[in-house]
Amino acid sequence: MNGISSVNKISYADYGRFASGKKIQSAADGAAELSIIQKDDAQVRGYKAGERNISSAKALLNVADGAMSGITDYLQRIRELAVQASNTAVVSDSDRASMQAEVDQLKQGISDIVSNTTFNTKTLLDGSNPTLNIATDSNGGSMQIDLADAALKELGIADLDLTKDFSIKDIDNALEKVSSGRTGMGAQSNALDYAYNYISNARLNLTGAQSRLEDLDYPEAISEQKKKETLQQYSFFMQKKQMENEMIHMRNFFM
Repeated sequence: MNGISSVNKISYADYGRFASGKKIQSAADGAAELSIIQKDDAQVRGYKAGERNISSAKALLNVADGAMSGITDYLQRIRELAVQASNTAVVSDSDRASMQAEVDQLKQGISDIVSNTTFNTKTLLDGSNPTLNIATDSNGGSMQIDLADAALKELGIADLDLTKDFSIKDIDNALEKVSSGRTGMGAQSNALDYAYNYISNARLNLTGAQSRLEDLDYPEAISEQKKKETLQQYSFFMQKKQMENEMIHMRNFFM
């Protein structure tokens, strides 16, 4: 009967593998393999976290770039008004005062964009977070992204007044700073794309290796299970035959 119990226990373990789809379920199934699988799993999880972090960083840069685009529109309008105000031959002081009133509104619009452009409560364009660290994997890999400062003072137009002496070059410099900031963020966004593709490819390859080590090969497992079931049936048959022979032997002995 010990032989029968042993065979049954093996079958139950096999059925558990069929249910889970995993050939390595505990250290008893392969201590070395289980250790490798656990290490691979930690790396895969780290890569997945890195992918999420990079996706979030991409979204953050998209938010910042969209805001900078709006600031560019405001600056273009300010420049247009400044060019008009420079035409002293036909523009009166009251005209320039009206233009300055619109400029003040446009500058306030830029300030509002700067203060309201946030990502997960983190302000992006006021200079308070010039550099952000992006963790890309569980091995300590990381990237840094630099954010532009679009505050009026940084752009150099905080005191721009069309009713006084002013220089259109100051507005051009502001436009150049915004354009440079957008270009830098665009380059960083591309770098994040490359990093994402690398990490995603590494994760897929590692997942494949982990799967080959851990996952159950169903056709092979079914074939092996059939062999075991056949041996089990043969074992039962032989034990039954042995018991019948012993009973015949005992009957003959007492006769």
